[in-house]
Amino acid sequence: MGNNIRITKKFAFETGHALYGYDGKCKNVHGHSYKLSVTVIGKPISDNTNVKYGMVIDFGDLKKIVKEEIVSVFDHATVFNKNTPHIELAKELESRGHNVLLVDYQPTSEMMVLDFAKKISHRLPSHISLHSLKLQETDSSFAQWFAYDNI
Repeated sequence: MGNNIRITKKFAFETGHALYGYDGKCKNVHGHSYKLSVTVIGKPISDNTNVKYGMVIDFGDLKKIVKEEIVSVFDHATVFNKNTPHIELAKELESRGHNVLLVDYQPTSEMMVLDFAKKISHRLPSHISLHSLKLQETDSSFAQWFAYDNI
């Protein structure tokens, strides 16, 4: 049963957003230099004929998944909740050639990390589980998702 190992890879991307209906400065369009730490858990491959022998997952394979699902989608995009009047602002920005991402949630770090957990989990090999995510919005503010909080 033992021998589970956690593997973490870090990513960085720049994303703009605005929080519709918020009572502070974040109601304005602004951006963050997000840092995302992705931790998976599994047993190292024990088959010594496998090219990935001794690895839980190849860091390159994890990088490919997270880049495709998260980084390449969110980097240098502006994220708006499509269920708010921000849809009009989004259409205007798109018409001017801006990269706009419309999501069905308020684009807070908390909701983004929930979205990321779903997207990454669906792409992982069956013998590996998503253990946790940490999405840092600023040096002093971050949201975390843990699998064991969501069983």
